[in-house]
Amino acid sequence: MTLRRMANDSVHWFMGDLTSKIVAESGIPSDRHHLGKILLQSFKDDPDFVLQIDGATGESETYASALERTVRCANCLKNLGLQHGDVLILMAPNHLDVAIPFYAALYLGVIVGAVDRTLTTNELQQTFAFSKPKIIFCQSDRASDVQLTLNNLNLDAQIVSFDKGDYLCSFEEFMEQYGDESSVDDFKCTDFDPEDSPAFLIATSGTTGLPKAAAVTHKNFAIITPYVWSRFTTFPTPTRLALIGSPLQWLTAILNFIISPILKFTRLQTSQTMTPDHAYELINTYRPTYTIFSPTMMTTLLNPDERDRCDFTCLELLMLGGSAVPQKLVDELKIVSPDTEVLNVYGMSELGGVAFHGDNPAPGSCGKPMGCFQYRIIDVETQQDIYEPNVPGELWIKGPSVFKEYYNNVEATEETFAEDRWFKTGDTFYRDENWNFFFVERIKLLLKYKSYQISPVEIEAVIRQHPGVLDVAVTGVPDEECGDLPVACVVPRPGAEPSADEIKDWVKESLSDAKQLRGGVIFVDAIPMTASTKVHRRKLKQMALEIPKE
Repeated sequence: MTLRRMANDSVHWFMGDLTSKIVAESGIPSDRHHLGKILLQSFKDDPDFVLQIDGATGESETYASALERTVRCANCLKNLGLQHGDVLILMAPNHLDVAIPFYAALYLGVIVGAVDRTLTTNELQQTFAFSKPKIIFCQSDRASDVQLTLNNLNLDAQIVSFDKGDYLCSFEEFMEQYGDESSVDDFKCTDFDPEDSPAFLIATSGTTGLPKAAAVTHKNFAIITPYVWSRFTTFPTPTRLALIGSPLQWLTAILNFIISPILKFTRLQTSQTMTPDHAYELINTYRPTYTIFSPTMMTTLLNPDERDRCDFTCLELLMLGGSAVPQKLVDELKIVSPDTEVLNVYGMSELGGVAFHGDNPAPGSCGKPMGCFQYRIIDVETQQDIYEPNVPGELWIKGPSVFKEYYNNVEATEETFAEDRWFKTGDTFYRDENWNFFFVERIKLLLKYKSYQISPVEIEAVIRQHPGVLDVAVTGVPDEECGDLPVACVVPRPGAEPSADEIKDWVKESLSDAKQLRGGVIFVDAIPMTASTKVHRRKLKQMALEIPKE
């Protein structure tokens, strides 16, 4: 049996030494939170270290190569006219090239918006409408959809294709066309205030239903990221190889793209879709020492009929996050890999990372308070603080790592912050006598399908456009492997007889794969309502569980 790691200050000392060097050179105290300058210095410090591996192709890249390519790309962006505060969109798989504009943008204070590459044109239009990008990096198979979306919004943005396509500017051509003879040694990052400058727009959703993006600043990320690694004592290189199975629009991928070059561990990613078979292949071939998976993905990997195909014992640390973690899953993991430390982590886009320390937590707990946050548990009905242990309420958090705002969405920002910038998470927690925090349930309407956040209101808005639908409400039914399966409760228009297949096909035409009605369709006479004429979500879910679905 191995001893559990305990939180310590090693990573903070390491980060302090690194950022002090940067501040000493620039003379700007706030540069200790400038992600671009921190990354640039990190790439220079160890040229031969391997930064990233594409597990699908076997290709790899060193810090020296990444340094040269990111500086070239940053100069290209500047020569194209991009400047601090502009938005750059990435919608591509995790091949080696996707990280180059990612880091280049951070050098310049250009905001990175990573977008799900499977979004439909309707969804892209919503995303581009509020983000107003100046440049989009994508694959050639999505370039026409991107151009159509830009045309519909009357937006003028450069499209760069990572691969070659007819009539497209490829990434290679972009680097040639807008590049110059500037040397790496002469390159300087743009100076700006890291506290006020968003580094990323990270997709999220809320009770308004339509997608919105949390603007997370350079300082937010610079403060929160070391806390994830406070259980380790060896810096640099606290772990040898990290498997990143998340697409880049997910917070877990963004965090690891930032911290891996800084703390110096190699990142194993893949340009191929992360199926269970591919995950087995990557783990067996490369033997990663650290990874983070959703509980639904891990449940699939531990299928009793399949688990013997993979040797999980290489994993020193496995984080599970994105939805509630059943204790049964943790127990099964300890059977297949007894020495792997398994942590139940709770994080949000709006927090720029995790909310709690996994410092010897109680079973089922998400951890204990971290030094960069203050916490409150609030009674949902009375809006008063709950001081007693073991009493659930809404979790509120405050601190320097809480996001700045919802980008170009003042109304949503005002709704989610209480007085004095307390962030209302929308999730119910309780704490025990030892200040272990336990997740109870979501107050928000969001469903979770395989770690994708699904907004019922967004699906409802699409179904309501069907000519045979009078009213609709969407909820979810639980699925052991996938989390929530969306179910539509439909009230037909008088005289109309829409079929379940019609409704499902209608949704397919407008929304991406994760948002399909896998839970089925129920036809009802009326949607259950509360006294205040809002949809009664608890009764709706009960209907979905009890009534046969088509």
